[in-house]
Amino acid sequence: MALSGMRGLSVFISEVRNCRNKEQERLRVDKELGNIRTRFKNEKGLTPYEKKKYVWKMLYIYMLGYDVDFGHMEAVSLISAPKYPEKQVGYIVTSCLLNENHDFLRLAINAVRNDIIGRNETFQCLALTLVGNIGGREFAESLAPDVQKLLISSSCRPLVRKKAALCLLRLFRKNSDILNVDGWSDRMAQLLDERDLGVLTSSMSLFVALVSNNHEAYWSCLPKCVKVMERLARNQDIPQEYTYYGIPSPWLQVKTMRALQYFPTVEDPSIRRALFEVLQRILMGTDVVKNVNKNNASHAVLFEALALVMHLDSEKEMMSQCVALLGKFIAVREPNIRYLGLENMTRMLMVTDVHEIIKRHQAQIITSLKDPDISIRRRSLDLLYGMCDVSNAKDIVEELLQYLGTADFAMREELALKAAILAEKFAPDLSWYVDVILQLIDKAGDFVSDDIWFRVVQFVTNNEDLQPYAALKAREYLDKPAIHETMVKVSAYLLGEYSHLLARRPGCSPKEIFSIIHEKLPTVSTPTISILLTTYAKILMHSQPPDPELQNQVWAVYSKYESCIDAEIQQRAVEYFALSRKGEALMDILAEMPKFPERQSSLIKKAEDTEADTAEQSAIKLRTQQQASNALVLTDHRPANGAPQVSQLGMIMVPSTSNVDQNVVDQPLTHSNGTLSVVDPQPPAQDHAPAGDILGDLLGPLAIEGPPGVSPQSELNNVPSHEGTLGANDALALAPVGDQESTVKPIGDIAERFHALCLKDSGVLYEDPYIQIGIKAEWRGHQGRMVLFLGNKNTASLDSVQAKILPPSHLKLDLSLVPKIIPPRAQVQCPLEVVNLRPSRDVAVLDFSYKFGTYLVNNRLRLPAVLNKFFQPIQVSAEEFFPQWRSLPGPPLKLQEVVRGVRPMSLGEMANLFNSLKLMVCPGLDPNACNLVASTTFYSENTRAMLCLIRIETDPADRTQLRMTVASGDPTLTFELKEFIKEHLVSIPTAGKPPAPVAQQPQPNIPPIASSDPGALLAGLL
Repeated sequence: MALSGMRGLSVFISEVRNCRNKEQERLRVDKELGNIRTRFKNEKGLTPYEKKKYVWKMLYIYMLGYDVDFGHMEAVSLISAPKYPEKQVGYIVTSCLLNENHDFLRLAINAVRNDIIGRNETFQCLALTLVGNIGGREFAESLAPDVQKLLISSSCRPLVRKKAALCLLRLFRKNSDILNVDGWSDRMAQLLDERDLGVLTSSMSLFVALVSNNHEAYWSCLPKCVKVMERLARNQDIPQEYTYYGIPSPWLQVKTMRALQYFPTVEDPSIRRALFEVLQRILMGTDVVKNVNKNNASHAVLFEALALVMHLDSEKEMMSQCVALLGKFIAVREPNIRYLGLENMTRMLMVTDVHEIIKRHQAQIITSLKDPDISIRRRSLDLLYGMCDVSNAKDIVEELLQYLGTADFAMREELALKAAILAEKFAPDLSWYVDVILQLIDKAGDFVSDDIWFRVVQFVTNNEDLQPYAALKAREYLDKPAIHETMVKVSAYLLGEYSHLLARRPGCSPKEIFSIIHEKLPTVSTPTISILLTTYAKILMHSQPPDPELQNQVWAVYSKYESCIDAEIQQRAVEYFALSRKGEALMDILAEMPKFPERQSSLIKKAEDTEADTAEQSAIKLRTQQQASNALVLTDHRPANGAPQVSQLGMIMVPSTSNVDQNVVDQPLTHSNGTLSVVDPQPPAQDHAPAGDILGDLLGPLAIEGPPGVSPQSELNNVPSHEGTLGANDALALAPVGDQESTVKPIGDIAERFHALCLKDSGVLYEDPYIQIGIKAEWRGHQGRMVLFLGNKNTASLDSVQAKILPPSHLKLDLSLVPKIIPPRAQVQCPLEVVNLRPSRDVAVLDFSYKFGTYLVNNRLRLPAVLNKFFQPIQVSAEEFFPQWRSLPGPPLKLQEVVRGVRPMSLGEMANLFNSLKLMVCPGLDPNACNLVASTTFYSENTRAMLCLIRIETDPADRTQLRMTVASGDPTLTFELKEFIKEHLVSIPTAGKPPAPVAQQPQPNIPPIASSDPGALLAGLL
C-alpha cells in the first residue's frame, strides 16, 4: 500500500494520531466523513487520484472502528479502472468493506471476470485474491469455470496457479456442485504431480476439501499422495525457500497426511509398504530440540503421522513405537509437548491392543495429574479415565480420590463423576464401591450429583449382604462434626432402612441413631428435611414395641413441621404423625423398600450422553463413528423421536415491551448483522437438557463428528410462543424459559451456564450437537466488550446464521457483522460493544438462529451483561464508611428490607458470594460478628462512579432470614442493587438445580431483629 504522494491522506492520519482523547478523534473523523460524502456527491468532478485518496481515507476510518455506510459504490467502481494503482485500491477496499452477501458486490462480478480471463497476471492475482476472500455462491456459479482453466493451464505462472487453487477451494466450499467429480479426479491426479511446491501445497488444500466430501472418486490420487510424502521425507527436489528449520515443507506434509486419513485403508501392498517407510522415518527422526520454531514444525508433522498410523491400523510394533514416543513426550519439561503427548495418547486408546502398553506409563500420567497447568491436568484425567480397567481400577480410583481434595473447583464435578463411573464399572467387590462413593461424597459433596448417591442406594437395596456394612459406614460418617448435606441424605436413608441390623452394636440403638441424625436437622435444606422425616418414621417402625421417650421425640418433630410453609414437608409430617399412631400396623405400612428392577446405570448413561472432546479434530474420529469401532468415544445417542424432557420453568428478564400484540410498526428495532430490523419481542421457550460434561476449553478444537442420528421428520425445531399480557407501565417483561419440543437439545443446562457467566468473564453460553457459542468479555467502568465465539462442530457448513440483539433500555449494544455461513469445523468471532446508561436488572437477549441442512434451529439466550459487570470493588475503612453512611438519609437513597426464604449459608459462604458479585466485604466495620458489611463502586453513563454500601444482619438461629440495608447516592441504583442481591440470596442457585416450585403460602410474622444487639452502634445509623 504505497501512500507516497498522497499528502492529504498522510496529514489526515497524522491529525487523527495527534488527537488527545476519543472525543477529539470522533469529531475529526466525522468532519472528514462529511467532506468525503460531499465530494462523492459531485463525483463527476473527481479525478482518479482524488477518488483513490478518499477511498483510502474511508478504509483507514473503517480500520479505526467507525461505521462507513457510504462510498461502497465508489470503491467497487475502482475495480474497473484501467490502471494498476486505482484497481489495486478498488480490490483492497472492496475486500475489507464488503462481505459476500453485499448487494454492491454483484456489480463487480463482470469486472472481476474480465480481469481473470485477461492476460495481465497482476490483475489476475488481484481478482483471484478478492474472490478467494469474499467470494460467495454467485461468484462460484459465474467464475468457477474460468478459475479452473487458470489452475490447469500450463502457460500460467505458478504465482497465478496457486492463487487459483485457493480461490477454487473457496468457491467449492460455497457450492460443491461447481466441480464435476468424474472429470476432476484425473485433473487432481495431474495437479499432485506438480513439481512447484507452492502450487502443490495450494492444490493439496483443495484436495483435502474434495476427499472430505467424496473420497470414492479420488482413489487414483492415493498413490500420488504417497509419492509426495516420499519426496518430502527424502528431501528430494525441495527448494530452500520451502525448507523450514531443516524440515521440508511441513505444511505440505501435514496436509498430505490429513488427506490420506479420509481414505478408509490402503490395500495395495507396495503403496502401503512405501507409506509405512515414510511414517517410520518421521517417527524415528523426531526429537525435542531447543529451537521452539523447529519443535513446533516437527511436532506438527509427527502428531499428524501418529493420527495416520492409528487410522491405518498398522502392525503392533509400530503402535508400540508410537506409544513409547508419546511416553517420552509426557515426561519432558515443556508443557506444550506434555499436553500434546497426553492428548495423542488418549487418542491411541481408540486403537486395540495398545492398552497394556499405555499402562506402563501410568505413574507418569498420574504425576501429570498434579501439573500446575489445568489443561494438562484435564488431559491426564481423560487419559486415566480411558485407560482404566479391572486390573488398575483400584489404583486409579484411589489416586483420583486423593487428588480430589486439592483439585481445582473447575475440575471437581468432572472428577467426581468419572471416579464414580470407574468405581461402578470396575469394582472388585461392592463393599469397596460403597467405600469409594462415601469417600467421594465426603471430600467433594458440592460436586456430587444426586445420581451418584441414588446408585449407591440401589446397590445396597438389591444386595442383602451389603446392607449391614453400608449402614455401619453411614453411622461412622455421622460421627464427624461437619459433613456435607449429601452425606446426611445418604446416611439418613441407609440408617432408616437398615439401622435395625446394627441394634446390637454399641451406639447403634434406635434412640442413639435418632439423636445423631436429628443433630443434623437444623443445618440442612428443605429437600433433606423430607428425607429425615421419612427416616424418623422408619426408625420408629423398627423399634416396635415403641420406646415411649423416642416416640415422644419423633412426635414433637412432626408436630413442629405440621404447620411448615413447604407443602411437601407439611404433608409428610401430618401423614407420618398419623401413621405412627397405628402401632404394630406400622410394620406393614413402612416395610423395607423392595429390590429395584435391574436397569442401566444412570451414571454410565449420562457419560454416554455426554459428548467428550478429547482429541484434536481429524478424520480419524469421523472414521471411528462410521466403522463402529470399539474405541472409548463418548457421543450423543439420544432417541430421534423421544419425548422431550421435562424441566422447570425459570423466569428471565428481557427488554420491556408494552404490548406483544401491537403492529409491526410498534415493535422494537434490533441490530441484525449490522443493520436494523424488526423482531418479535416475545422470546421462545428454551431447552433445558441435563447438565453435560463440558470437556475442552472455549477456544479449543471443535468436535468434527456429525450430529446424532435423527429422523428428518423429527428434526424441525418447533418454537412455541408464550402469549401473555403486559401492562403499559411494566418496567420488565418476564418470559418463561421452558422446553422446546425439538430434537436439537442443548448440551448442558442453559440457565446454569448463564448464571456461571454472570460470575466470570469467559465460558460457554450455549452448546448443542451442531454449534458452540462461547463468550469472552472485558469490562472497564461503564463500558464493556463481549466477543461471541460461534463454533461449527460439524463437517458441513451452518447456513442462514442470524444474530439479533434485543437490547434493554438501559444498555447501548452494538453487534458487529455476523457471517451468514459458518464453514465446517470453523470458529468465527463477533465483537459486541456494551455501554451501560443507567442502573437496571433487565437482561439483553440474543436471538440466534441457524440452518443445518434443511432444518432451522432458533434459540433466544440471555447475555451476561448484568448489573455486577459494572461494579468495581473498593475497600472502605471505618473513617470513610461512617461519614458516607450518615450522609445518606432514609428512603429512597437508603433502603432496608427483611429478606425471608434465604438459602441457608454460613457467613463465610455469603462473603464468598458477595466477592464473586464484585461486592468487597469489609471486615471489622460491624462490631457484631454475625453481620457483614460490603462496598462497591457502580459505573454508568448517567451516574458515573457511584459508591454503594451494603449491610447484612443475619440471625444465627435462623439462616433463612436476614435484614439487608443498601445505600447509594442514586435512588434507582439503591433499589436495583437491593433487588439484585436479594435474587442471589434467595432464588439463584450456587450449585445444582433449584428445587421444584411450591405453592406460595402466607409467611408467618417474624419479629424484627432486636436493636440491642452488639451491632447497635451501626444499626443506630439506619
